[in-house]
Amino acid sequence: MSRRRKKHEEHINHEAWAIPYADLLTLLLAFFVVMYAISSLNEGKYRILSESLVEAFRATPRTIEPIQVGDLTRSPRPSVVEPPPITAPVELGQMTRSLEEILVDMDLEGLSVAIDGINAMADEIEVAMAPLIEAGLIEVGRDRLWIEVQINTSILFASGSADLAADAIPILERLAGILAQFPARIQVEGHTDNVPISTAVYPSNWELSSGRAATVVNLFARNGVDPEQMAAIGFGEYRPKADNTTPEGRLKNRRVNIVVLAGRRPGMTQGTPPEMMREDIEMLLKQGRQTVEGPP
Repeated sequence: MSRRRKKHEEHINHEAWAIPYADLLTLLLAFFVVMYAISSLNEGKYRILSESLVEAFRATPRTIEPIQVGDLTRSPRPSVVEPPPITAPVELGQMTRSLEEILVDMDLEGLSVAIDGINAMADEIEVAMAPLIEAGLIEVGRDRLWIEVQINTSILFASGSADLAADAIPILERLAGILAQFPARIQVEGHTDNVPISTAVYPSNWELSSGRAATVVNLFARNGVDPEQMAAIGFGEYRPKADNTTPEGRLKNRRVNIVVLAGRRPGMTQGTPPEMMREDIEMLLKQGRQTVEGPP
């Protein structure tokens, strides 16, 4: 008796399309996740920038103390401990926040409080010196981290002298009363024109500009400004703000600049780096902006 073999019909799968469709959806999901990760702000890199700026403003000295391992042996050659390589700054790409906003958010030992004090101080100086500002004898410039009070030497000193005029003393004493109220560093800069001077007291414009700056610093110290927070700097004729070929330009170049920086100077200890001047801070902020904003 022959057996009949049952022939099974081949089943057609009508849902085969679901497998490539699911693969496509998975790829699209992965694509959008990658795009979101690229467009999101990298918090880790932002934190690295904040810490690097904090360290730069604190000017913390970096020293390396070698650790003795094993028995101490004498070597014919003195061993030299090399510092670890300094890593390059982290590229942050495009960030929408400005560097000033980042600095305000930092808790940099009262830097935000000092910045508020700088603004309040600038307001008081502009009110107190309003008549001289209107006459063009004093200019007040302000930034988030410093104030610059520029005084024409025609109201402070006689030609070729670093002795204060009698009328200038009340002006500087009033200014000192405002400066003494706020925690800040003060750098007094003396500037001259390019007319040569050669006297027994002032052989060149270097001595004249330095002497004028020191005279102003001494008056501030006698009127309550902390001497440890001040510095007298003479630039001579080498930082002109106008053309020395005209009398008007030479008049503008003969000036005393009082630069007030936010925050007090940290205590000087062995190995502490030199104090930053206003120009150093400007350069640091410029480099920070280039790092944050990227190349043009």
